[in-house]
Amino acid sequence: MSLPTFQQALAAGTCVLFDGSTPSALYDRGVFINRSFDEANLQSPDLVRGIHAEFLAAGAQVLTTNTWGANRLKLAAYGLEGKLADINRAGVALARAAAAQQGSAAWVAGCLGPLGVRIEPWGPTSFDEARAVFREQAELLAQAGVDLFVLESFEDLNEIHQALLAVKETADLPVVAMMSTDEEGRALYGTEPEWFIRKLDEWGADLVGTNGGNGPAPLLRLLERFRTATAKPIVLQPNPGLPRMVDGRLLYMASPEYLGEFARKALAAGARAVGGCSGTTPAHIRAMRGAFRQAQAFVQAAPTGAPTSQEQPQPEVPFAFRSRFSTKLAQGEFTHTVELVPPKGMEYDKLLAKTRQCRALGVDAINVPDGPRAMARMSALATALIIEQHVGLETILHYACRDRNLLGMQSDLLGAAGLGLRNLLAVTGDPPKLGPYPQATAVFDVDAIGLVNMLKRLNTGLDLGGAGIGAPTRFSIGVGANPVAPDLERERHRFRLKVEAGAQWAITQPVFDADSLFRFLDFAQSLGGGGIPILAGIWPLKSLRNAEFMANEVPGVVLPKSLLARMARRTTAEDQVKEGLDIAREIIEAIRPRIQGLQLSAPFGQVELVAPLLPRREA
Repeated sequence: MSLPTFQQALAAGTCVLFDGSTPSALYDRGVFINRSFDEANLQSPDLVRGIHAEFLAAGAQVLTTNTWGANRLKLAAYGLEGKLADINRAGVALARAAAAQQGSAAWVAGCLGPLGVRIEPWGPTSFDEARAVFREQAELLAQAGVDLFVLESFEDLNEIHQALLAVKETADLPVVAMMSTDEEGRALYGTEPEWFIRKLDEWGADLVGTNGGNGPAPLLRLLERFRTATAKPIVLQPNPGLPRMVDGRLLYMASPEYLGEFARKALAAGARAVGGCSGTTPAHIRAMRGAFRQAQAFVQAAPTGAPTSQEQPQPEVPFAFRSRFSTKLAQGEFTHTVELVPPKGMEYDKLLAKTRQCRALGVDAINVPDGPRAMARMSALATALIIEQHVGLETILHYACRDRNLLGMQSDLLGAAGLGLRNLLAVTGDPPKLGPYPQATAVFDVDAIGLVNMLKRLNTGLDLGGAGIGAPTRFSIGVGANPVAPDLERERHRFRLKVEAGAQWAITQPVFDADSLFRFLDFAQSLGGGGIPILAGIWPLKSLRNAEFMANEVPGVVLPKSLLARMARRTTAEDQVKEGLDIAREIIEAIRPRIQGLQLSAPFGQVELVAPLLPRREA
């Protein structure tokens, strides 16, 4: 497998997963801190190569050489300055060998760390002397064939400046520059994060950020500050929290799942690369790779373009004739849908009773979520079929990419079409970590964009391989949208891709801020043809506790503090319900002229909570 250059990957917007800490892995395997970890390249090459292989197998795309302390000054403390060249060259060769042995492609990053001495104006080492030491090591790494340089764990901005100058003088290769900070995000001597990120950008680093610290949470807080100071791609490489001494060994206590969740949040908030610092093991990197499988767009996994076989696409069923729901949208009618989650077990009488309530209230369709928050419930497909067969009310089947591979998806979709289900909302799906089964494995062969491509293809009578399936499916294809996504540019980019892939309508996350929705609608309606119909999600808050849960625990939802304060001022349960309905009514009144429908979520399945938000039916 061939890779583009690292610079090409950055230019293409690729998100990258770095490896974890080789020195920490060496320590865990008996190489103690009174020895040079870098010397292990010569003394224990199989051990070092094996650690690289473990990180690669866990999903790392960049293998960092075991040379962080392999500069002349640090090696001299162990009497190893005479082995400077051998240690650095072996560091590159071992990373390359691990990649070749695994049969995988990975970039090899030449790692340089601080010199271990103070430089001017705070110490006796001059800028020129520091730069010469860095240049000596950088030349050895470049000659050995690294793909990029990583400057890691620098605290002094002056020192990393000299390292940057040295590697830039040595080779025309990308440079990753990372500072280490205190709990407040400041580097040595109180240097503010906005300042040092701006300077790293100005001095020519290609990827800028921070590593180490006191765990993932502080780095996430720094990310937004970094983004105000630079347009360069940002990298975050935390350690798994503060270490503890256990039986004489330093152990990092944060779980792999915790770092996996960090990676998901970092990518969603705009980071372009993540990895691990001291204490980060292959298990941590494997969990972080799982976040990549959710966050990255696997659009190419769903075939697009011309069919690969001789079969020709058939004309699609016109949108207005695919379902009663799509007919209303095509005719410009305002629609109302209600979300009801599938039952936890196999008894569905209560669900049907709620559905009948919705039909009596004039609801146009029932939204059936697919494993929301990674909870195991009755199949959404089966639930939708039961509702349509027993109540006669159309459903909108949410279909998540999390749990099925491409073949399983196609089988499900053909089955849904054969059973008469027409309205389908393509969603990527919450990762298993969010639910009660974090050990479950996510698939994510494609994301929502790829799924729309697949549905579009089936609607032309072709399967994934380009073979005919007989009569084309007639899915009415919807997608999700989040007007308050942490990385709004990324959300807009993905929404554009969804529309270009064939999405015909969209449902937003619950809206609590009308202005944010309007800004997103301005963008969505600027797309070709004036955009697609958009239904706004509405969640009537039932209580202050419910509001706090929505604000803090539900991905993709932003609830303004002013609304939390309004709920907090109501002291009784009855008043809190009333306040929640008042908030929902105000939002609906403000946004109704700009949207084509509402998706009302019934908290805890209580349809009576959304009934006051539906238009009264004439007797």
